[in-house]
Amino acid sequence: MDIPEMVQQMAREARAAARQVGNLSRGVKDRVILRVAQLLKERQAQIQAENAKDVEAAKAQGHPGAFIDRLTLTDKVFAAMIQGLHEVAALPDPVGAVTGMWVRPNGLKVGRQRIPLGVIGFIYESRPNVTVDAAALCLKSGNAVIMKGGKEAIHSNLALAKVMQEALAEAAAPAKAVQVIPSVAREATLELLKQDELVDLIIPRGGEGLIRFVAEHSRIPVLKHYRGVCHIFVDAGADLAMAQEVCDNAKVQRPGVCNAMETLLVHEAVAREFFPRMFARFRQAGVELRGCPRTREIDPQVLPAREEDWGYEFLDLILAVKVVPDLDGALAHIARYSSNHTEAIITRDYDHAQRFLREVDSSVVLVNASTRFNDGGELGLGAEIGINTSKLHAFGPMGLEELTTTKFIVYGSGQIRT
Repeated sequence: MDIPEMVQQMAREARAAARQVGNLSRGVKDRVILRVAQLLKERQAQIQAENAKDVEAAKAQGHPGAFIDRLTLTDKVFAAMIQGLHEVAALPDPVGAVTGMWVRPNGLKVGRQRIPLGVIGFIYESRPNVTVDAAALCLKSGNAVIMKGGKEAIHSNLALAKVMQEALAEAAAPAKAVQVIPSVAREATLELLKQDELVDLIIPRGGEGLIRFVAEHSRIPVLKHYRGVCHIFVDAGADLAMAQEVCDNAKVQRPGVCNAMETLLVHEAVAREFFPRMFARFRQAGVELRGCPRTREIDPQVLPAREEDWGYEFLDLILAVKVVPDLDGALAHIARYSSNHTEAIITRDYDHAQRFLREVDSSVVLVNASTRFNDGGELGLGAEIGINTSKLHAFGPMGLEELTTTKFIVYGSGQIRT
């Protein structure tokens, strides 16, 4: 079977499975998810052996340490996957929930009911633990999923998919509700993106290059975010000790993730007081600072920021810093350079906080908290399949509810339209 024929067959099987999995009871879905957790624990050594093949190949190809770290299924990662499965199983089932009901003048009772999206195409880079997260979320929300992981994780992903399909089969549920494309060829990705009659939604998760490739070639609606250019604005009168802690966490804890701070905006009234200790702390952590002229007047050691540094996702220990005259200046900068991902304000001013929340057009907007909280688990969704900044049909982290849509349901008593 050639690649186009294989992918088409997988899509047909996923469509058939979606009709069944969308009608499974919560009890069955939760049993499958918990069985996957049990099988992962039992077969951890076998799966890690498959993962070791991917890790060794990646090292031989010269991939950097951060990449190897994301690829490796350590004991800690296994524990997190298992814990995540238990958390998803404990979440309420969104499928079938009625989100509202009203009565029309003619007596019709009209409501909205949550239903699965159908078949999800999930295209992602080399983090094999995401395979488990995505499959559990899709199953719990009543969807079938076809996954195309990065070529560097092919052995890991196929081993994980085998466990999930076994758990489905044991529960007499359709095993084809969870599939991993077994090819590393780009042709397989392109073929999946053509299956608009069988696949309802594509969710890419990875770097900007992958997401732009998917968006350019897909015939299917795509939920995406290209970049995570996240800002923090330190307002006049802010608690500067709090600001230090929040900014350090947002930049330093994990600089290579999409919700890390990339630009720090500071009100001119507090810049001279705030910068010395904050910059000393950043430098101790190895952060390279690139600042506007006013920032460099205060600290000449800061490198000059270039125009392209504003709006750039460094994904590294590099930070752009700008002094702004006021809240209006901060809002204007964010409006121009933001990627609509995550922004935060550090302030004691209630009106400024409310205005920031109201006017900033990003998927998560925070007051006095780190941008690192733009994460499904941290926001109480249990887990996420990705973060969407394109607004349709979801905005921000995508959990169970975001993997459903609604249909109208109507109860009548013989009404006819005149």
